[in-house]
Amino acid sequence: MKHITRRSFVRNSALALGAASLAYRGGTSAWAQVLGSNDAVRVGIIGLGWKGGDHLKDLLTKPEARVVALCDVDSEILARQVEVARAGHANVFATTDPRRLLERNDVDAVVIATPNHWHALLTVWACQAGKDVYVEKPVSHSVWEGTRMVEAAKHYGRVVQAGTQTRSDQTMPQWQDYIREGHTGKVQWIHAVTYKMRGNIGLRQPWLPAWLDYDLYCGPAPVTPLRRDKLHYDWHWSWETGNGDLANLGVHQLDIAAWLTGQEGMPRRILSLGGRYVHEDAAQTPNVQITVLDYPDVPMIFENRGLPAKPGVNYFDHVRGCREGIVVQCENGYFTGYHGGSFFDHEGKRVKQFQGDGGAKHMGNFLEAVRSRKPDMLAAPIATGHRSTAKCLYGNISYRVGRPAPFAEVRESVSSLPFVVDALESARTHLEVHGADLEQKPLTVGPWLYPDSKDGIARIEGADNAVLASARELLRDPMREGYRIPEKF
Repeated sequence: MKHITRRSFVRNSALALGAASLAYRGGTSAWAQVLGSNDAVRVGIIGLGWKGGDHLKDLLTKPEARVVALCDVDSEILARQVEVARAGHANVFATTDPRRLLERNDVDAVVIATPNHWHALLTVWACQAGKDVYVEKPVSHSVWEGTRMVEAAKHYGRVVQAGTQTRSDQTMPQWQDYIREGHTGKVQWIHAVTYKMRGNIGLRQPWLPAWLDYDLYCGPAPVTPLRRDKLHYDWHWSWETGNGDLANLGVHQLDIAAWLTGQEGMPRRILSLGGRYVHEDAAQTPNVQITVLDYPDVPMIFENRGLPAKPGVNYFDHVRGCREGIVVQCENGYFTGYHGGSFFDHEGKRVKQFQGDGGAKHMGNFLEAVRSRKPDMLAAPIATGHRSTAKCLYGNISYRVGRPAPFAEVRESVSSLPFVVDALESARTHLEVHGADLEQKPLTVGPWLYPDSKDGIARIEGADNAVLASARELLRDPMREGYRIPEKF
């Protein structure tokens, strides 16, 4: 495969942007009109790791789709997935450069499953090139990017679906209606959780992966040498490319909670606290974190833990039996679940059970919307994905401008919400089991952020102007030349 030099990369970047713009303005997309039931959507996939590989296998089984192009900056991964496509009788164009895929006229829609820092730019480029988009969660790496994605979809008239597939779970409305109809009494609060093993990612001298174009891998992010052991997946734990488990997995649980309660917009204020414990590695994001979304009607938290229940075991703590999902506290008991779940009374007796399918029809929903040219039928349109992502990103901003504080002070910051205090005390016990000394290494507690109506920050409780300025800077990423999203469309 041809090596891409830095000089040719920068030159081709400008050419690709021009080509994308011409592709949109120069003619009508093949999918500008409603087509017949026998017309297959020609799909390109950008990013072929674990999630992208799953999308490839899924799409190869769908008669309403035809996989025609694959892209991954890692040529070894690309080659493996090309073989998967061929085994599924798909003859695909393959490239390590996403711009080469986006400029093709035989691609109607793209699936984006890259690291987070590429999601927004690729979505905008795809919209400019006249393509429809399925973009994985979190849909953006920064709040500002998400706003631009929503604007691009509208401006260019594209169908853009967020990869929060639980919105397509066919049985989720059943348990949601059961709660909304009053069988459980009033919903009081929601505790969303993800307790999942996140091990040591290593800490080594700076290095660069020689088997790929690292400049292209970084794209809009700074070209920073790696300190972790692996290139792939562990990018989640670097602020330049990922957003930690709050946005990686919390976006799902908080999206479900918003759907259930109707609290789709921003809460009146957001706070996050936590830290990274046990592992001395290159990771920057916390492996113990509690994020509080203070809605006036139904407050909620997302709590992520990356350590097991105690040292040396491979099982995890739980909240009322839930290790990944949501616990909905109601007047008459509580619901716990994720893809399906159960309602229990106050004595822990199961009252009602619901089965879930995990949103298996989410990609099918996207393809149907593309074929019919009806964005309104999307289960998770980009505007919904942006709102759910932004809540997580605001939480991370609070944490990143926070400061280490004595436990009593951390406790006082959330004292107005007793269920949050309970979660905090549980987290302290969890850390003590792992030998963490919160006096020697205190928790970091962020300030209460008050989002405004324009995806900004109106004010920060108890903080000076310098902290407010730092928080506002984190609303958007500094993008490199050749990888900048337009301010306006």
